[in-house]
Amino acid sequence: MKLRSLFLSALFLLWVLTAQAQSRRRSQLTAPQNNGPVPVVSAPEAHLLESLRLNSSLLNQAVKYSIYLPPDYYVSNRRYPVVYLLHGYTDNETGWVQFGEANRIVDEKIRSGELPPMIIVMPDAGVTWYMNDYLGKVRYEDMFVQEFIPHIDSMYRTRTQREYRAVSGLSMGGHGSLLLAMHHPDLFGSCAALSAAVFTEEGIATTPDEQYDQVFAALFSGPVKGEERITTHFKRNSPLTLARSAPENDLKKVRWYMDCGDDDFLSAANAQLHIELLKRKIPHEYRVRDGAHTWTYWRTGLPDALSFIARSFQRE
Repeated sequence: MKLRSLFLSALFLLWVLTAQAQSRRRSQLTAPQNNGPVPVVSAPEAHLLESLRLNSSLLNQAVKYSIYLPPDYYVSNRRYPVVYLLHGYTDNETGWVQFGEANRIVDEKIRSGELPPMIIVMPDAGVTWYMNDYLGKVRYEDMFVQEFIPHIDSMYRTRTQREYRAVSGLSMGGHGSLLLAMHHPDLFGSCAALSAAVFTEEGIATTPDEQYDQVFAALFSGPVKGEERITTHFKRNSPLTLARSAPENDLKKVRWYMDCGDDDFLSAANAQLHIELLKRKIPHEYRVRDGAHTWTYWRTGLPDALSFIARSFQRE
């Protein structure tokens, strides 16, 4: 009797639970439908990370950098081409964002399909001119090649082949972009220099002493005068000299783009660089637009410079 009573109780409980489940199901099927808007997932957004740090053993200090990651970076597992975008004299890793609006420009061009998704890296170089000094005490170029590029490639999903790595910059950064690409054509597929700070030997020799000692002495020679400034170290780090003397096959490995305003104090030296490359039949693109050594010139020039670079990232 006890077993029969337990069996009947269990059967009754099962019937109650089944009836309740059927009732809830009928309520769901007959309830009025919500015709409100369907929630929309927002589109992926680009990410800008400012003033990150790499601890450099070669410089014995931290090197700051900012980085732009394209809109789909965190919703994909793909790898991206990378552009190293270099700042000008006395600026830092935030200049291209704060004054050049590089993140806004790149983001708009990627979203419109005018540029492919890419990573933009903006390192701080102080006033090193992106080179090693003549005493070997401040080895920024060595740091850039041996530590900084490997760090970016290990921390972010970059494409590491040279055709997917480019360098660009303005003024001192234009000098740096030319110098790094000329010294390391195995690392860079293209270079776009805006208002590049290139100087003739005559220009360096006749620079007023106070200006030379402040800007160039620590880089090239110490506080010397006239022709004594044209050292072997200066020649090795002069884009004009390298355009004349670097191996032709090395220069032809890189796609070159130069843009300097007609009112820029660097216009004549940029024109001379253009002529030197013409003499050696080194393919390059050279632009002279109306403008001076200003952020307005660089903001308006950046889209075309990046479009030139992007052609290395794509196939026709």
